[in-house]
Order: sequence, then structure tokens, then C-alpha cells
Amino acid sequence: MAACSAYTIQSMNTIFHQKQLVLYSSSKRASSRGSGGGSSRRRGGSCVITCATAAGDTQTVVIGLAADSGCGKSTFMRRLTSVFGGAAKPPHGGNPDSNTLISDTTTVICLDDYHSLDRTGRKEKGVTALDPRANNFDLMYEQVKAIKDGVAVEKPIYNHVSGLLDPPELIKPPKILVIEGLHPMYDARVRELLDFSIYLDISNEVKFAWKIQRDMAERGHSLESIKASIQARKPDFDAYIDPQKQYADAVIEVLPTQLIPDDNEGKVLRVRLIMKEGVKHFSPVYLFDEGSTVSWIPCGRKLTCSYPGIKFFYGPDTYYGHEVTVLEMDGQFDRLDELIYVESHLSNLSTKFYGEVTQQMLKHSDFPGSNNGTGFFQTIVGLKIRAVYEQIIASKAATPALAAKASR
Repeated sequence: MAACSAYTIQSMNTIFHQKQLVLYSSSKRASSRGSGGGSSRRRGGSCVITCATAAGDTQTVVIGLAADSGCGKSTFMRRLTSVFGGAAKPPHGGNPDSNTLISDTTTVICLDDYHSLDRTGRKEKGVTALDPRANNFDLMYEQVKAIKDGVAVEKPIYNHVSGLLDPPELIKPPKILVIEGLHPMYDARVRELLDFSIYLDISNEVKFAWKIQRDMAERGHSLESIKASIQARKPDFDAYIDPQKQYADAVIEVLPTQLIPDDNEGKVLRVRLIMKEGVKHFSPVYLFDEGSTVSWIPCGRKLTCSYPGIKFFYGPDTYYGHEVTVLEMDGQFDRLDELIYVESHLSNLSTKFYGEVTQQMLKHSDFPGSNNGTGFFQTIVGLKIRAVYEQIIASKAATPALAAKASR
């Protein structure tokens, strides 16, 4: 028989879960080696093992999402958390201006919370929020690593309403931590903690149209102030944000359509899903025949599309020196329920059942991008992230079993 005792201790600004397992054995032999990064020692006829773990003895899986301001991160987060189930909400009873979203499985942290300068401080020093000097990467790394290792942290809060740094909030380790913002892949230490990473790459033309819609309609900004903000941010965006896409495992690139000559309205979009080859636990989606180059115009009787229609492309390519698979959709569709026709021609979607992509799209038909490739590819990436998470958890669960079998 074996007995186990456990206790929890707390330390200063974080909560540290420590378990002490006392295994009693009638045998005179006990291992002198540690387990799970902890330590062990002989005590009479027992082996005492002390280790630091998260609840459930599993590490948190960390996902990184990078994009400039106003590029659809919030919509992507809502689609992603929906895939895992449960509505994402701010911490219960916490700061009403918190940027954090918590659901049954996921916790989404906005990396703006690691600004080291408030709005006034940035203005005084003449830097933007995109500048690394306005951000605390040491704290970002320390806290993301702690959460990944199963340790709760007191995370700061950047208040977007007041522009001030508010008192911190407690973040407990979830099953999945999503860090979203300007710099999830900027710091090499943070980048190494990511189990999967996504970059939303919005062209300047589309970004401008989106930012006007969001900042004028939702935040009351004037057109002149939006233009000035974009121009002021561009040098820092080009220097510090845009280069991060070379590290991403998947990139969703949004461009003006090629179906309408000289189109400058930005209402019809060409969206490319760029998927890196050789990523652990991730297999790229393909159209018809894996590895081939395919151009496809769907049957108009099966997929209703207004002018200028819709066109798909699939094929291999290179991206910043990496081999990638590209799936492209140019145009938009009129009826979401007919999307099942497109879904049926795609493979490696990591769906649980036939039509799950279409079901997710119908579930959030009011979300921006639900009639074009932005919403379609965001949904697909969400399902792929679920598959990555499940494979990571399965591999971790198998490791102790294999080790135990090998030791017999």
C-alpha cells in the first residue's frame, strides 16, 4: 500500500503549490533521484518526494497571438475561446477595467498590462507603446514562465480608459494561457515559452479601414487623430512588431482583393493562411491533395457568392526562409450554411465531427469577418490550437507511463 500527504504553502506575491508525497514501502531500497524536477531523500523505509506542480500535475499550455492595434485580436480571441467551450469573461469581482478574459479552460492576458510607462509617461519620454522601452519584458517573461509552471502571479493592469497602471490582479494557472498583444514573440525568452504562435498580418490599406471603423465608431476618435496615430506608430511597428511574424507558426495575412481591378475600398478581402511546416503537434490544412498546387473556383450553385465571386488557392511556398503551406481565399460568401461545401473539400482541419467549422461560423455569424476568409481561417486556427493542446496533454500523460514501464 502507498500513502500520500500533500500541503500548500504561500510565498509573498505569488501562490506556490508544493506537494510532498511520502511513499511507504516494505522494501529496503528507495530511489535517491528526484522526480519531476523536485528532490527526494531517504527517510527510514520511505521515499519523500517534494515537487512544485500546478493543480492537476500538468503544465499550462501557452499560446501567443501577435498583431498591431485594431487588427482583429479581440475577435480572434472570442472565436478561440468558443472552440474550447464557455464564455470568456473578466475576472469575477475584479477590476472592471481589467483586460483579462477567463473561461472554463482558457485565460487570455493582454500584454499591454506589461507597459512600464503609462500614457503620460510615454508622452513625456516621446515613445509609443510599441517601443520596447515602454514595456517590462523581464516581468512579462517571469510571470508567463511562472504561470506555465503552475504558479499564480499578481499581474499588473494597464487601464485603457485612464491610461494609468492600476493595482495588480491575481492570475491562476489555467489549462491554456493565451498572451495577446504587440510583443508576444519579441523577447526570445518569452518566445521559447510558447507552445504555438499566431500572427495577424493586416495590410496597410485594410488596417486603415478597420481602424477607422473601430476608433471612430466605438471610441469616438476623429479621422484626423486616427491618421496621425497611424503615421506616428508606423516606424515603431515596422521596427518592433512586424518582424515577429517570421517566428509565428501560423500567419493570417489580410490583403485587398485581386478579383476587382484597382480596388481601393477594402470591403472585399484576400486572406492567406500561412502554415509553417515541421511544427510539433501541428499539421497544416490542405485543399484536395496535400502538397499539390491548386486553384479552385467553387461551384456557384453550391456556394452563393455576390460579385466579384470567390476563389481559393492552395500550395507550398517559403516564408522568411521556412517551408510553409499556404491556403488562400479571395472574395466572400453570402450564406454561412453553404460553407459546409468548402469545408468538405479541406483536410487536416482537426474537427471533432463533420461540419464543425461551419457550425462555429454559424454560431458567431455576427462577428466581424464572418462572410470572408478572416473569420473562416480564424476558426480553423482555433480548431488547430485545440488539437495542439490535446496532443501536448496526451504526450505529457504518456511520458510517466512509459517511464514506469521502462523501469520494470
